[in-house]
Amino acid sequence: MDTLETSKSLDKELYSRQLYVLGLPAMQRIQGAKVLLSGLQGLGAEVAKNLVLMGVGSLTLHDPHPTCWSDLAAQFLLSEQDLGRSRAEASQKLLAELNGAVQVCVYTGDITEDLLLDFQVVVLTASRLEEQLRVGTFCHKHGVCFLVADTRGLVGQLFCDFGKNFTVQDPTEAEPLTAAIQHISQGSPGILTLREEADAHHFHTGDWVTFSGIEGMVELNSCDPRPLHVREDGTLEIGDTTAFSPYLRGGAVTEVKRAKTVSHEPLDAALLQPRVVAQSPQEVHRARCLHQSFRALHKFQQLHGRPPKPWDPVDAEMVVDLAQAMGPLKGTEGEPLEEQLDEALVRTVALSSAGGLSPMAAVLGAVAAQEVLKAISGKFMPLDQWLYFDALDCLPEDGDPFPNPEDCAPRRCRYDGQTAVFGADFQDKLSHQHYLLVGAGAVGCELLKGFALMGLGAGGRGGVTVADMDHVELSNLSRQFLFRSQDVHRQKAEVAAEATHRLNADLQVTPLNLPLDPSTEDIFGDDFFAGVDGVAAALDTFEARDYVAARCTHFLKPLLEAGTTGTRGSTGVFIPHVTENYRAPSSDAASEDAPDPVCTVRYIPTTTEHTVQWAKGEFDDLFCESAKTINSHPEALSSLEDLVKSQKQPLLQTMRGVLKERPQTWRDCVLWALGHWQLRFHHGITQLLRTYPPDRVQEDGAPFWSGPKQCPQPLEFDASQDTHLLYVLAAANLYAQMHGLPGSQDQTALRGLLNLLPLPDPQNLDRIFASELELDSPSGCKQLHEDLKTWKKGPPLEPLTFEKDNDSNFHVDFVVAAASLRAQNYGIPAAGHAETKRIVGRIIPAVVTTTAAVAGLVGLELYKVVGGPRPRHAFRHSYLRLAENYFSRWVPKAPDIQEFHHLKWTCWDRLEVPAGQPERTLGSLLALIQELQGLRVTMLLHGSALLYSAGWSEEKQARHLSHRVTDLVKKAPRQRVLVLELGYEGEEYDTNFPRLHYKL
Repeated sequence: MDTLETSKSLDKELYSRQLYVLGLPAMQRIQGAKVLLSGLQGLGAEVAKNLVLMGVGSLTLHDPHPTCWSDLAAQFLLSEQDLGRSRAEASQKLLAELNGAVQVCVYTGDITEDLLLDFQVVVLTASRLEEQLRVGTFCHKHGVCFLVADTRGLVGQLFCDFGKNFTVQDPTEAEPLTAAIQHISQGSPGILTLREEADAHHFHTGDWVTFSGIEGMVELNSCDPRPLHVREDGTLEIGDTTAFSPYLRGGAVTEVKRAKTVSHEPLDAALLQPRVVAQSPQEVHRARCLHQSFRALHKFQQLHGRPPKPWDPVDAEMVVDLAQAMGPLKGTEGEPLEEQLDEALVRTVALSSAGGLSPMAAVLGAVAAQEVLKAISGKFMPLDQWLYFDALDCLPEDGDPFPNPEDCAPRRCRYDGQTAVFGADFQDKLSHQHYLLVGAGAVGCELLKGFALMGLGAGGRGGVTVADMDHVELSNLSRQFLFRSQDVHRQKAEVAAEATHRLNADLQVTPLNLPLDPSTEDIFGDDFFAGVDGVAAALDTFEARDYVAARCTHFLKPLLEAGTTGTRGSTGVFIPHVTENYRAPSSDAASEDAPDPVCTVRYIPTTTEHTVQWAKGEFDDLFCESAKTINSHPEALSSLEDLVKSQKQPLLQTMRGVLKERPQTWRDCVLWALGHWQLRFHHGITQLLRTYPPDRVQEDGAPFWSGPKQCPQPLEFDASQDTHLLYVLAAANLYAQMHGLPGSQDQTALRGLLNLLPLPDPQNLDRIFASELELDSPSGCKQLHEDLKTWKKGPPLEPLTFEKDNDSNFHVDFVVAAASLRAQNYGIPAAGHAETKRIVGRIIPAVVTTTAAVAGLVGLELYKVVGGPRPRHAFRHSYLRLAENYFSRWVPKAPDIQEFHHLKWTCWDRLEVPAGQPERTLGSLLALIQELQGLRVTMLLHGSALLYSAGWSEEKQARHLSHRVTDLVKKAPRQRVLVLELGYEGEEYDTNFPRLHYKL
């Protein structure tokens, strides 16, 4: 096999989110890979789209078959104008537009052995079993990775054969675990104790680890990887340390990921001895029945020259008979199993197998593309070896009538592939839906593609409204396929709406360049939601999801939501009165928007994240806020009194640093940067230890420096150390930029200059340190005022706004170096360049495969929501980890039932009361509530405004009770419902009663 020779450099901004998942070495291997993809129906198009967006070097398309009507329900690269054209040729142009760095070619001949040898990976979709066996046998023999993918209606299969000895360089997505060390004993074995905040449960017996940053027992630093054993008390045995120096302090233990080798069987053997991916014995049995079903469908095609007709009972019984004739189900060793073939399952598969559905293509196409990337890069564990996925729960419940053959017959319509499964009546239902999509990012674009292919809102009063206030960025293009390079800086909602309309001209998409939050409730209010059938949310923060979910609960609208992080994805479906409502995860790990306590970050960091947050705060104070203060408040420098009143002297003192006058040269900027290094990483730590010495004891007798609070150590400046030099280089350049001076990138010259400069005067550093703690004397403020006069006389300073995506302006370099030095002070593992960018930029790692998969799973639930009332057990939440081949779908919980006296309610219930004519007074409203519920109201709230309290004086109660309800509240224009909160006599403190909806 050949790899693609390429001199192209990797566009790190384009693939920035993907690099956090795959890493640079894997991305470079992907960029040089050559893949053959045969079969360009819906599933093949999904695989192709994902591979092109993710930057595979070369993709060759093969499908000489003509485009037909049934293709259009799932193949988004084709349109009515392509009918009769070769699928591969018709798809090539749009695929090539997705990524100019990828060679997208079309091969029109037969698949020969010479052709196969030219590729690292070969993928067959919608292919006959005979061809699969021929190609698979040859690929296995010659070391070409081979995949088969197929969907039939609501079931899909995926097969992987990466050869007898395939090396997986990095089996899991998780970063190598790093933890701070508390102590290491001398002995055999040596016992390592982790700091309190480190979780020993993340380490496992048999893991291999290395060590770094240890003082004292330096023999462990950068040693060969050592195996460890986790003891019952959470400490770690790390081998013999008897001959090593005594441990003093600091250091980190880091997991070493080790390559694994997997062995795959060729297709002819795996067909008879299927190894299936499943999470339970029940899933294993179902997968084996589906395996037999696909074999029977291939046999039916071979005998009759066609697939079974849609919902044809005669054809379906033939498929069941063929499956039975293949003998009993077999295990991984080919042995017969006691489990019986599920004939009902096979029959249902056969009845619904004629269709092609976009959600199924999206799910299987995502997993297949991820497996191709595993084959190319050796990143993550491949499937072993069969995966079966079915969504037959989308069909009518047992006892409800299935579609009839006439309703599912082809109509020469773009939805033929879908009506073959659900029927024409269901298609009409879909077309009249109106949905709100919140978020037009990666998941949002995939959902819009699915809506267009499914025909959601493509007729009658139907439509889709998409709300998103963001603009298209370059990094979006590697996973948001509706956008192109010419769309960068345009509004996402507008671009997505235009692109979706091109996919299906009958679908009306209304873009709104707005967020869905409290500021837009006058727009997304009663009238708007009255015309909406459901909501799909594709948001990247739990805060935003919580708000959208609350609006859906308020307006009783079904909510479909999805989210991803790297190769992990989840989806949820929330149906009024049927399922629980959406609740954001309560774990600390889920609170990605919650900042750490300022005091912890500023004074005593305990985690790597704390050091990065501290470094980002340093950047903002030194190079942005101080410049804004001088530019915006020059009066603060006019007099000493004005300076004190401004309360900005600590910030300005730090910005001024060791300089008495405004910098004029590069040397001045270097002098300032060196002084700030000394202030932050040596002098400041020394001063802290004077106040809190290492042996300080608290009032209860416990050591002050213990547990997560590790005693810091001052650093000694050394220009020969790269991190020390990087800090001064970055800080000096940023200081120069702020003052309009030229900088320098010459590290050799900088080292020479630093060797000539004296270290700052400690007394000068004392003055700055005291000012930062607001302990500066009046004379110190006076000196600061005198020194800053030169800053006032010069031109305005240039505030520097932090840019995370530019690696050439020293912004990220400063934060990386500052965080690393801070980590060294406190013995905390330091973040690397990429990790620092991720933390400071709140970047969510992302790949298009996960995005496409969750969008497909949402589409499957959408079928159920639109289809009509369904019991709770019909719906599915989903969670997947593509890197580890974990797939889970489960029934949502029922809504919690709350009780108070004789009342019972859930989160979906409310008390509805019309305003009446004439409008009710507050007193008449309370009387009506008591009549309806038999309980005395003791409190009534509208938002945060208290409208009534039984604790008020009789006079105040009488005054309020006589007013009309609307005289006591503020209501928005066009608001048709007031939401009031009730309190009842005898209630518990935490009781959440149903809201009162007062209809105006």
